This record gives sequence, C-alpha cells and structure tokens, in this order.
Amino acid sequence: MSNKISDFEKDQVRSEGLTEFHVGDTVDVHVRIVEGDKQRVQIFNGTVIGRKNAGIRSAFTVRRIVAGEGVERTFPLHSPWIEKVEVKRLGRVRRAKLYYLRDRIGKATKVREKVAVRRKS
Repeated sequence: MSNKISDFEKDQVRSEGLTEFHVGDTVDVHVRIVEGDKQRVQIFNGTVIGRKNAGIRSAFTVRRIVAGEGVERTFPLHSPWIEKVEVKRLGRVRRAKLYYLRDRIGKATKVREKVAVRRKS
C-alpha cells in the first residue's frame, strides 16, 4: 500500500517554477486566487519564518506586518495554486524557525541581510 502512495506522491511533486529560498529570506509569493468564475494572482510578501521539508507535504510559513498587525500564512510548497516564489532579500539567521519574531515590534522584526562572500581566485 505504501508503494502506491509513494508512487502517487512522486508524480505530484513540482520541480519547475520553484526557486531556492531559506528561512530568513524576504520573499514574494504569487498565489492564484479564485473569485467566482475569475482567477487572479495575488502577491503575499514577507519574511519566511519556518519551513517544513516532508516530500509532497512540504510547507513554508511567511510573516508580514499589515496595519500594525502581524499576519502569517502557511503555504504548501508543491501546491498548484502557487505560481512562483520570488526571493527579494537573502537573510542571515542562526535559527531554523524564527518564531521569536512574533513577539517583536517595529524595527526589531528585521532580519540581517546576507552579504555575498568574495572568493579568492
């Protein structure tokens, strides 16, 4: 039975259209929204505060501040409703989950930016 399930999951995993991003990165998530009989793409931008890697059940959580109120949204990574994920800023963090940002206010919610490393040739 588990072979059938794993075979089905392998067919459902998306490989194209996914950019690599990590916890702490600031991203724009392009989500397809259905309103009645019309569809449109809505952009949800914020900081990735968590990521769960579990094959087809992989998900990531994005947090942003709207009108002084924190809004979090969890997206399934392989969902057909996600058009694309654009990375706007690379974040430098030392934690796998950034749940401590929930308690922060104002500039304390910012994550340090990752600086490109120069390599000697």
